[in-house]
Amino acid sequence: MRAFTCGNCGRLAPFESNRCLHCGAEHGFDWDDRELVAFWPSERIRCANQATAACNAVVGSDGEACLACALTRTRPSDADAAGMARFAEAEAAKRRLVFELAELGLPLDGGLTFDMLSSTDAPVTTGHADGVVTIDLAEADDSHREAVRAKMSEPYRTVLGHLRHEVGHHYQPIVVADWDACRALFGDEREDYQQALDRHYEHGAPDDWPTSFVSAYATMHPWEDWAETFAHYLHIADTLQTALAYGVRVEGPPGMLAKAAPADGAFASLMAGWLPLTYALNALNRSMGAEDLYPFVLTPAVIEKLEFVHQSVVGYSKQ
Repeated sequence: MRAFTCGNCGRLAPFESNRCLHCGAEHGFDWDDRELVAFWPSERIRCANQATAACNAVVGSDGEACLACALTRTRPSDADAAGMARFAEAEAAKRRLVFELAELGLPLDGGLTFDMLSSTDAPVTTGHADGVVTIDLAEADDSHREAVRAKMSEPYRTVLGHLRHEVGHHYQPIVVADWDACRALFGDEREDYQQALDRHYEHGAPDDWPTSFVSAYATMHPWEDWAETFAHYLHIADTLQTALAYGVRVEGPPGMLAKAAPADGAFASLMAGWLPLTYALNALNRSMGAEDLYPFVLTPAVIEKLEFVHQSVVGYSKQ
């Protein structure tokens, strides 16, 4: 994500800011310009979801939902206190997702919709179908999410990660122009999904999955391989944009320098910036006695898939 500053005093301010901690000016996010703006309450109108979703956006008229909030069609009832608290956290992650999708030039008006559902009273399955992304808001509860992560032996699990994965399903038919090339890398998506699902949960991922897949779940079906790789691409693009915006530069061996922003369209530049950055982040975490911040290994086969996703996204955005 880009770095933002207060329009009144020029100090750094986070994407989520409602008020400058230095000068006290009101802050709001303007989705039209994708910029954080400073204003006085009489000059701007807050998003209709300011209270329910802790949204900091500014809009044009009373009762209007901002670009990001308007994409959510279902939320918990006001009586579900736990669900509503988790809803606000999930919406914060979704706003970061929407910002990145817009920065990458991906469409937000092609039927993409979110159902943010509480599993307080009934089971909810996180998934995607025909442009509708369903999120179980229990994933916004740290203890629940960590328990599931440990049970599934996953190295990483976040609400933002779920969102990035599920929108990957939505964008695959939109951005892929060469399906023969896609199938050569990810497999034939016409394979029976239910049979693949049953096989995966009965036998698990093959022992050698790290050589060709970004995660064990990616081995389940070509759709899931694409979605996991797409989500990982969004991880890389967003983190690199943030590092570059704040002037974080890691100098590694020759050819491994953080040279260019993701928007320049050169995949080699992404990897040249990403690999040394992840080495440094992991080394910093280990210095604090913590686990690796980036618990992944990108093999040549995975990098080839990431490059295909990158070229598909860039190719679409240039249309």
